[in-house]
Amino acid sequence: MTLLGQPMKWERYFWPLFAAGVLLLLWHFSVRWSHTKIFPSPVDVVRGTAELIRKGVLLHYVVDSLRRVSAGYLGAAVLAIPAGLLLGWYPAAAAVVNPTIQMLRPISPIAWIPVSIIWFGVGDLAAIYLIFLASFFSILVASINGVRNVPSMYRRAGRNFGLSPAKLIARVVFPAALPQVIVGLRIALGIAWLVVVAAEMIAVDSGLGYLVIDSRNSGKRYDLVVAAMILIGLTGLALDTIFRRIEKLRSVRWGFRNES
Repeated sequence: MTLLGQPMKWERYFWPLFAAGVLLLLWHFSVRWSHTKIFPSPVDVVRGTAELIRKGVLLHYVVDSLRRVSAGYLGAAVLAIPAGLLLGWYPAAAAVVNPTIQMLRPISPIAWIPVSIIWFGVGDLAAIYLIFLASFFSILVASINGVRNVPSMYRRAGRNFGLSPAKLIARVVFPAALPQVIVGLRIALGIAWLVVVAAEMIAVDSGLGYLVIDSRNSGKRYDLVVAAMILIGLTGLALDTIFRRIEKLRSVRWGFRNES
């Protein structure tokens, strides 16, 4: 550690890897000492992962899950960000739709599974719809709040330069609200990744969520179940890391506090 309490560069990588190694050792010896025949050891999980790779299904399942998340998430972002900017800009309109938003927002996307299957059948569209719902409201609310938190002097300055409302929103309000929108996008992506796993257990026949339930039902292959769980976690970590990198871009990082 430095004198200011900030970790050194090598510590940022060493300690997380050290913690993961300790966890793996605890896992290994817990399975060994308990003599369980059901829960797999880390070595069993590695062998199961290698089996999935040999069969050529691992990459296919990961890509299918990412494809569904991308479709639902991007669709939600394309609709929610403009809608949030407009509702934030026009408080009267926001007051009209806010009760509906606050009523629909707390409903778990998992509760929509029966409805999505009725509307779209068993397949990709049902899963994509659930991901869309999981992402939409988080992005919408973040966009609305981002516009509301824009300092009024920014708006007055834009009007003084003769900007029309559309140009004012595009050139002034949106860039100023972007840091908060990015936070909403990051939260929504985490929720979307959770929902795709649940949706794939019910509505489709591929993806990491399907791998979990199929491995459990087909011979109780818990080594494959845990392998799928670890892949879900690692993929979620990778997606979150990407957004952390986006937050540090020069165009948006001014809105965030410096993090170690």
